[in-house]
Amino acid sequence: MKIQELADLMGLTPHTIRYYEKEGLLDGRHIQREKNNYRTYSDDAIERLKLIKKFQGIGCSLAELKTILRDHDTNARTNQEVIEWILEKIQEIERKKDEYDHMLETLNWMLTYRRLLIEDPRQAEAMMADYRLSMNSNGRNLS
Repeated sequence: MKIQELADLMGLTPHTIRYYEKEGLLDGRHIQREKNNYRTYSDDAIERLKLIKKFQGIGCSLAELKTILRDHDTNARTNQEVIEWILEKIQEIERKKDEYDHMLETLNWMLTYRRLLIEDPRQAEAMMADYRLSMNSNGRNLS
């Protein structure tokens, strides 16, 4: 299959597929060069790209992808090592989730405050006073 066919099938661009090849995520098992130097992709390329997309979907970086795929190809990790990696990834995602939850809480507070400035300025002042009080009691400063 040609690169455009593969790209369309996988929901990627040809540029992305070439990038994966350049980075070593796709190799001779996945790509054959014809005499005219055109790339022909095997069915294994489809499975490889599905695997890449799966790991990208859980937040793996390019460096992690390279390691994961190398270990996958060589069967280099024991089941216990894979379990430990999964647990580390879960912890990383939970930390990020906590950060996003905090960001959402802050943005929702800001939105409520700004709407109150329009609808009920006195309530907005009270909200800001409560915020300042809580920040001072936590040892933080607004400025």
